[in-house]
Amino acid sequence: MATASPGQQPALNTIPATMRAAVYRGINDVRVETVPVPAIGPGEVLVRIYSCGICGTDLKKIHTGSHSAPRIFGHEMAGVIAAVGANVRGWQVGDRVMAFHHIPCGACYYCRKKTFAQCEVYKRVGCTAGFEPAGGGFAEYIRVMDWIVERGMIRIPEDVPFEQAIWIEPVNTCLKAVRNLQIASDETVLVIGQGPIGILLAALAQRTGAKVLTSDLFAERHRVAAEFGLQYAIDASRDDVIAAAKAHSEGRGADVVMVAVAGKSLIRTAMDAARPGGRVMLFAHTQHEEAIFDPAAVCMDEKALLGSYSASVEIQQEGVQLVLQGYHSGFDLTRLISHSFPLEKAAEAIEFASQPRPDSLKIALLP
Repeated sequence: MATASPGQQPALNTIPATMRAAVYRGINDVRVETVPVPAIGPGEVLVRIYSCGICGTDLKKIHTGSHSAPRIFGHEMAGVIAAVGANVRGWQVGDRVMAFHHIPCGACYYCRKKTFAQCEVYKRVGCTAGFEPAGGGFAEYIRVMDWIVERGMIRIPEDVPFEQAIWIEPVNTCLKAVRNLQIASDETVLVIGQGPIGILLAALAQRTGAKVLTSDLFAERHRVAAEFGLQYAIDASRDDVIAAAKAHSEGRGADVVMVAVAGKSLIRTAMDAARPGGRVMLFAHTQHEEAIFDPAAVCMDEKALLGSYSASVEIQQEGVQLVLQGYHSGFDLTRLISHSFPLEKAAEAIEFASQPRPDSLKIALLP
């Protein structure tokens, strides 16, 4: 894995008129093209991207055609401010930053109810590399719009690498899910799937003091999870996950089950692995489609089926500190980046990320 040293980045030269970007042109069609560097207006900044993770939601959009083309995806991004617009306060060229691509209005009905991801302003994407705003991190430069600059841009310390900072948004989403579950220290938690998000969910759940079980098909992923202190691994390629959850909980089943894999069949597995009165959290099911579960498990067995999507501004600062301070205190998330690709090989990187292997976790682009 190639990474930039903490506190180091290429010198900022004169901003070019054009840049390279991975442009989504249609279903399974991403091409590295030369496009204009986005212009910024008052209150906005231009950020030179140095690292961007490839998220599972990016892959779903590319493979399903759920979003119109052309677009430039990528939202787990970090870089350096290359230009500032008029009226920008508190930021200057050369500052190392990450930017959330969604930030809510803070005043609407959904914001008052703290369901921030349903706010209409939140649903507007505030970062773009051109075309319809879609994050833009799969490019050399992004334009960060004014409401994001004001409330959703984070300063990265010199001693924290960009490859750590790209986890600020994903960690927020996972921390939100864990908080919504209100996990108690005497509970047993099962996390199905030990990709990078599953490992994050499990590691954060473990901080509550609960007993955390992890399930995955690949021993290699369990080995990485063990580096984050996760001790109770279930080999889903040979072991009965439901039986294992019951064995670890005096026969009851897990108090909490989190599903970090999008497979529909795993919803039933999760419901069966949860005890009567337990909670099941769907985290990876971000596409609308039909799925089947036993309704009596919700009604008679009183199992709660929950969902959690995207980030929360309510825990924004807590998540930021967890990532930035964690780099030096045992929460080094660069360990979850298994492969890095240059921007010119973005199509190859996306294809690689779409075909998970035992030794693959987070795939990152280094524009």
